[in-house]
Parts: sequence; C-alpha cells; structure tokens
Amino acid sequence: MREPRKFARPSRPFTRRALAAAHVVADARSAREPWLEPAIDWDATLAYRRHLWSWGFGIAEAMDTAQRGMGLDWPNSLELVRRTLDAANDVPGAFVASGAGTDHLPPRADFAIGEVIAAYEAQCAAIEQLGGRIILMASRALAACARSPDDYARVYDRILLQVKQPVIIHWLGEMFDPALQGYWGSAGHDEAMATCLEVIRRNAAKVDGIKISLLDKGKEIAMRRQLPRGVRMYTGDDFNFAELIEGDAEGHSDALLGIFDAIAPAASSALGALAANDRASYHETLAPTVPLARHVFCAPTRYYKTGVVFMAWLNGHQPHFTMVGGQQSARSILHLAELFRLADGAGLLADPALACRRMKQLLALHGI
Repeated sequence: MREPRKFARPSRPFTRRALAAAHVVADARSAREPWLEPAIDWDATLAYRRHLWSWGFGIAEAMDTAQRGMGLDWPNSLELVRRTLDAANDVPGAFVASGAGTDHLPPRADFAIGEVIAAYEAQCAAIEQLGGRIILMASRALAACARSPDDYARVYDRILLQVKQPVIIHWLGEMFDPALQGYWGSAGHDEAMATCLEVIRRNAAKVDGIKISLLDKGKEIAMRRQLPRGVRMYTGDDFNFAELIEGDAEGHSDALLGIFDAIAPAASSALGALAANDRASYHETLAPTVPLARHVFCAPTRYYKTGVVFMAWLNGHQPHFTMVGGQQSARSILHLAELFRLADGAGLLADPALACRRMKQLLALHGI
C-alpha cells in the first residue's frame, strides 16, 4: 500500500461549475426487504453531502448515482431532496440541483404524451415547492411511448415553459440505462442531438445547461460548439472528463459527474490548480484517477454505482458495503479487487490500514 496523496481544499472559487452526483447510504440495519423497499441511512447520506460541499462541489441530488430508478423510488427521492436542501441552509455557498423526472410512471408504450407531461409537472412542482433547482432527467416513460422527435419537443417545450428557474437538461445515454435507447426520437446520436439542440434554442432562457452522458468526447465537443451563448455544457463523460473540463480554444465543459463522488479530494485539488492556471498540476493530479474512473464505469455501465459506494466504504464514510436494492452484488469481487488496486495507485485511500482491513473482510466473505 502506498501513502495517500495529500489534497488541499480549495482556497479560491473554481473556474468551472462542478457538481458531484452523490450516492445514498443504505440503512443496513433496516428490516425492510432491500429488493422491495429502499431503506436509507439519512444521517450518513447527509454527512456525505457535507463532505462533498467541503471540497467545493455542488450537489446533483437524486440522480442516477443515487440509484434513481435502480432502487430509489420517487417518494424517497423527494425526501432526499428535502433533507439535502435543508442541510444546504447551514453551509455557506452550498449549491444543490435536483433531479425531476417521471419515474413514478412505469415505462409503457400505451401512455399518452399528456400523461408524461403531467408526471414531469408533478415532480418539478414538488421540487420547486421546496425551493429547489431542477435537473430535468431523461424519462423512461417518454422513451417508451414517444413516436417521433416531435413528441419529445412537445414534452420539453411544455415543461421548460413552466419552470421557475433555468434547468439542467440531462441526456442519459443507453449505456447508462438501456431503457433510454433511441432518446429524442432517433436511433442515431447525431439526429438526436439535432432535436435536442432545437429544443434548447427555442427555450434558451429556461436552460442553464445540458449534461450529456454518452461517454463520447467527440459528440460532447460537437454539441458544446453548437449551444446558444450562455447555455453550459456539463460533461457527463466519466472517461474523458479531464480533457473536456480543461477545454480548448473554442470553449470548455463544466461538470456534473458521478465519478466526483468517488474522487472528490483529487478532483477538487485539480480544479483548484486549473483555477490558478496551473495546467500541469491539473493534469498531474487527475491522471491517476482516469484509469480508476474507466474501471468504475466499464460495461455494463449502469452498475457503476457499486464502485462509487465501494470507494465510500473503503474510505470510512459509511460503516458497511450494502446498497439500496441490494446493488452491492452488481459487480464481481474481481472487479472490486481491481478497483481497490487502482484507488491505492491513485493515492485515493485516505486511511490505507482501514481500507486494507475492509478489503480483507470482503475477500473473506467471498471465500478468498
């Protein structure tokens, strides 16, 4: 085991908006059946958000990293949003944006588009009633019932017309959620991007930015260069985030990333170096995290949350490695062993002795 790297908390504001999509901590002592009903350790969950705020990150709440649609239902998502917004009141400068979608509807082809609109309206209104900002999540129900790009345009135009503050649109790719295949009404990403851009241009005053999660830097850069002035591109590319955040002569991406949950100290230190225009330190700090991120998000990508929670457990942020919906079983022990090795190599294990003890416990549980 190598000594952990020492990362300094930010001494100045970042020059990129950086949001960490945060995980939830399950209540391992609950009597609820984990595959049927989520049980959340609210104290540990909120403590982790304070950890992320302390490193300068905003929180993207109740997103797919929090197992939205993979164990976390809408009622618990709304309670999570409420508790996080309350906690943010005690943290100067804390930023929170929260996911509004349609996940209380099942993805059925016989739904009318008006039912999808009503579902979005209900979740947006609930979050806005709490004083929250909106991240407009992709909708499995819309993907199931839409018949053309015009159906997507109708839904998004209607919702964007009504929101109180500019939103972040999240285009989550099918590698993260197979139910979203063909989103925006087209099988190809280029055609889908054209539809999405038309929606953003018509509603630019109501769009803070868009996060695309396609794990394709070329597509992100191409879309970034076509966005209306003042609309942000939030990278959702957990493979190529360092390059995309740094940017090029024509612009850069801000960030809304699940990997920031797992690498917060390193990412914060790197963003601080970028704010100081120390690009060499920026890359030197992030370089060891890239292999780790690619491993966490390897196919099947939707199970990346297991690696994120595993990292939090190794680093002592929660007392157990159990997840909502029993998702701790979604990755193999060989996958987790390699993640342990990569985290050590990146200097991201804050207490190596603790991490070793916990890794040995997990290996023993698997008969190793």
